[in-house]
Amino acid sequence: MATFFTQLAGVSRKETRPLITLALPICGAQLAQAGMSVADVMMTGRLSATDLAAVSVGSSIWLPLMLFMTGTLMGLTPIVAQLLGGGTTARIRPNVHQALWVALALGLGAALLLWFTVMPIFRLMEVPDEVARRSAAYLSAVAFGMPGVALFQALRAFSDGMNHTRPALWISLVGLAVNIPSNYVLIYGGDGLTELFGEWLPAWVQAIPALGAFGCGIATALSMWVMSLAMIAYTRRSRAYGDVELWCDPAPPQWKLIGELLYVGVPIGVAIFVEVTLFTLIALFIASLGEVTVAAHQVALNYTSILFMLPLSLSMALTVRVGNTLGQGRPDHARLVAWNGIAICLLVAGFNSLVLWFTAEPVIALYTHDIAVQRLAVSLVILAMIYQVSDSLQVNLAGALRGYKDTRIVMVITLVAYWLVGLGGGHWLGMHGLAGWSGPLGVHGYWIGLIAGLTVAALLLGERLRRLARGVANGAIEIPRS
Repeated sequence: MATFFTQLAGVSRKETRPLITLALPICGAQLAQAGMSVADVMMTGRLSATDLAAVSVGSSIWLPLMLFMTGTLMGLTPIVAQLLGGGTTARIRPNVHQALWVALALGLGAALLLWFTVMPIFRLMEVPDEVARRSAAYLSAVAFGMPGVALFQALRAFSDGMNHTRPALWISLVGLAVNIPSNYVLIYGGDGLTELFGEWLPAWVQAIPALGAFGCGIATALSMWVMSLAMIAYTRRSRAYGDVELWCDPAPPQWKLIGELLYVGVPIGVAIFVEVTLFTLIALFIASLGEVTVAAHQVALNYTSILFMLPLSLSMALTVRVGNTLGQGRPDHARLVAWNGIAICLLVAGFNSLVLWFTAEPVIALYTHDIAVQRLAVSLVILAMIYQVSDSLQVNLAGALRGYKDTRIVMVITLVAYWLVGLGGGHWLGMHGLAGWSGPLGVHGYWIGLIAGLTVAALLLGERLRRLARGVANGAIEIPRS
């Protein structure tokens, strides 16, 4: 054990810098994309509580779908990383082409779901009629952007696997730059523009209708397609990818390569879907508790999700570093690379907790002027501080395991920890409380369930990584090769 820690300390001095170099642009891209969600919440919240609730509930539907697509396409990242590490770059292009076919199919499927299935879900969850109507309109607009965002995520997974994470950052910033002004025009209409610029605007500009939540959805779809087209243009013209001429000789669907991508990627997508669905179902369950509770939950979740971008980005970078090292045929070193990433994520968790402690009240005040919403949101952020360690651990442990292409066990662990412990326990606490100790805890009960689910996930994933990394290093376990 002492030898292991000595080796880990030595690897840390060499490995931390390239890991952070990869993670920071990913973090910037994640923050830019999260900034779109922040802008949506802030702008609709300042229009009306009903529009805010509509976008909040709608986001809890389309975001899990998008993240399922993203997770599935993330299966491309360890495939590309291992091929790059092993020097077999000629095999990268056909794998990426198959990912693009998969992305197109997933994007079209997600659009159809958003067009035709949301109202039955809202009726089942007893979402108030006006909130449901506006949310359905919002989702009908977002649906047009789903194929675009799927194509963007496939190309991003390729670029990340090539150790080239900066394009996603700059293109996400372009998407944010499109989203904010589009949001303003489409949500507030001519009245908002007149308030901002004055009465000198032409009459036709002042007559632009305020579309509220529906306008927010249009702006979101527009941003998705701008990002997709920009990523296509970059990967077509950039020389950063060496001899991987991505847009030459387009390959038709090849079921063997598609099968390998889905074998690695679908469990990632399901795991992310399960994690996010935990938050989605909570949002739908608490919709019946009133607009103040829904708004406070969304504000607190939105704010804490921004800080989560740093450990999430570290996790994505860790997948690349572990995959590259395994592709080079260095399993002993890959084990140390993985645990070095876990050590860094603990430091990140402590930093995030400090940020929450010092900034919760002023930041939440930027989201809403409603005092009741502010007070409830601050109380939820305090709970969020507690699960920073387990949340950072579980996402980085999963990232390291993805580098080994070990995704199915992660999926099972996520399912048990989040839905059984997190959602099941949280729903019981929220609606029933602890018999003999307290009555129903409402939204706080659901957040306590989150803490329990994330902690169980971190413990189980940690044990899985310990056994797998040691087994691969000793030659007792073989990892699948691309």
